[in-house]
Parts: sequence; C-alpha cells; structure tokens
Amino acid sequence: MTALLTQIQESLLELLGQTITAIPGVGIALAVLFCTRVVAKLVKRGADQLTQRAIKSPSLRMLTIQTAYVATLSAGVLAACVIAFPDLRLGDIIGFLGLGSVAIGFAFQDIFKNFLAGILLLLQEPFQIGDQILVGKFEGTVEEISIRSTQIRTYKGERVVVPNAMVFTSPVEVRTAFAQRRTDLEIGLDYNTPLAEAREVLLEATQEVEGVLSQPAVEVDVVGFGSSSINLMVRYWTFPEIAQVRRTKSLVIMALKALCDRANYNIPYPIRTLYHFDREKYNDCYPIGANATDGDRPL
Repeated sequence: MTALLTQIQESLLELLGQTITAIPGVGIALAVLFCTRVVAKLVKRGADQLTQRAIKSPSLRMLTIQTAYVATLSAGVLAACVIAFPDLRLGDIIGFLGLGSVAIGFAFQDIFKNFLAGILLLLQEPFQIGDQILVGKFEGTVEEISIRSTQIRTYKGERVVVPNAMVFTSPVEVRTAFAQRRTDLEIGLDYNTPLAEAREVLLEATQEVEGVLSQPAVEVDVVGFGSSSINLMVRYWTFPEIAQVRRTKSLVIMALKALCDRANYNIPYPIRTLYHFDREKYNDCYPIGANATDGDRPL
C-alpha cells in the first residue's frame, strides 16, 4: 500500500513538473493566437485594398480576401500548436489530420459541402452582389456571398441566409442578369370586338406608357378563346429591377383600362349560359315498355 501511494505521489509530482514546464510555452502560444487574430484582420484589410485595384469582379475579390484571412489564421494556429507542444512535429500533425479527417468529414460534412459550394459560386459567378434572384421560395437582392452562405434581402425587407449548397444545387433565376426583362399581361375583350383594330390600339397605348422600352418592341398577340372573351397577350419590356417592373405594370394596366373605356371595348365578366330541360319533350332517358314502373316515368 505504501509503494502504491509513493508511485501515485511521484506521478503527480511529475505531472505537476511537466505542467509548470509547459506554462511558458502555453502562454507564448496564447500570445501567438492573439497576434494571429490581429494579423489576420490586417491581412484581410490589406487584401481588400490590393484587390480593389487588381481584381474587378466582386466575387473573386471576396474569395481572395477570405482565402488570405483563413490561411493566416491556419498558419497562426499551427505555429501556436508547435510552440505549446515542443515535441509535436510536422509529421505528427499531418498524421493526426489524416487519422481525424474521416471523423471530421462525417461530423462536418454539411459545413464542408457549403464551403466547397461557396468557392465554386465565387469562382463561376452565376450572379453577383446586387443581383435580384429567386432560389427556392426566396426572392430578393443578393447582399453578400460568403464561403458558407448567401445572404438575400427580400422585397419585404427581411434577410434570408441560404446555405451555399442549396444555392449551388437548386435552380436559380437571376432576374437582373440582362438589361431588359419582359412582362406578359393578358387582357380579355368581348367577342364582338374587332380584333385587328383592337390589337393595333392596344399596341400603341402600351408603347406610350412611361417605363416601357422601345427596344425590344411591344407585341400584342391573340392567344385564345376564353369562356366569355377573346384573350389577348400584351408583351412589353422594362428594366429588370422589380420596382421598375411593378411600377410599369400598374401604369400599363391603367392605360389599357382607360383605352378600353374610350374605345367602348368591353372587358366582360365571366358569362355562363343555363339550359332548362323540357322533361315532357325530351324523355328518352326514361325506361319505356311494359316493365317500366310509375316511378320510372316522367311526372
């Protein structure tokens, strides 16, 4: 029993001595981590200033800044580990990373997936900051494209943080990818309306609306027979921003309604025709013959 207590005491003293010996290294390592954070911020700021002159693409500039920031932090962490644990060699670090990569990969697979998707989005640039996009059920203006997520400001003034993996694997509608955007507006006119004349009048009225672009030209097509009207489709082009699209659509609708009132073009309400069945004249649906009962015959 005395030998066991002596062995425990020696082990504790040895552990205490190792701890006291390691305190300076741990202190220096903490100081290195603090300095690394400060230096990483300075590197990020310097990279921002340098890339503003050398790189025109906002996405590539952001990728370069974030890569420089992460690389500086990683180098500082490795240096702190070597200082805190002097017996730790580069081969040991690589071996540890190799053994832990599988476990880390399973544990953080969503993070790595978003990270890789963010890098591909920044490199391929399917959209840029300031573009108005629709991804899934979220639509709005792109405010930030980071390595992990894409931030969208909706038209209601809400911020939506969408994981980059979702953005990369889902269909994305870039509403402001081009200089013009087309709006299709359907209008129904009475069947007695002279279609050729109405088509020309609607075309001229739409062209005069503020916000409707002259090129590409406005088109008015007769698209089909409705239940109570002949349907025409007015196709016009505006600037792609949603505010411009909505404002112009309201003006076009008001202009077309005023035109129909002046030209006496009727925009009909839904019409339904009812036919009353004459049971005495049309009785072929009832059984005829000796087997027919009084309940089967018409009253």
